[in-house]
Amino acid sequence: MDAIKLLKEDHQKFKKLLGDLEDTTERGIKIREKLLEQLKAELKPHEAAEEEIFYPALIERLKDDEIVLEGYEEHHAADVLLAELEGVPFDDERWGPKMKVIKENIEHHIEEEEGPMFKQARKALKPDELEELGTRMEERMKAGAAR
Repeated sequence: MDAIKLLKEDHQKFKKLLGDLEDTTERGIKIREKLLEQLKAELKPHEAAEEEIFYPALIERLKDDEIVLEGYEEHHAADVLLAELEGVPFDDERWGPKMKVIKENIEHHIEEEEGPMFKQARKALKPDELEELGTRMEERMKAGAAR
């Protein structure tokens, strides 16, 4: 599968999960817990595939790799925010606002990737290279999900 198509499909799943999480209330402790665990379980292998396979391929080809380096930093910011959220009880009034900030952070990252980054990737990488990257990324995501 084409790497960009694979990432876009994952992004759609994340947007849905984030929207579902944002819609929860303090009374929805179990649903918050379930959705947050699902988000974290899917986000980690996604980040690993990007950081270990997709981003290095782009850095190798792009003249200006600032957008890729920003991607690494956005992953780090999302991880820090998610770690902070783990310290907030699901029924705490701060949980919803913190989740909203996480949602906005991840959605911004998705926009950056699907806009400028993917446009540059399509120019820098041939279709067969994107297919090969996608295959490797898909394998990495499956391996990460099994960990």
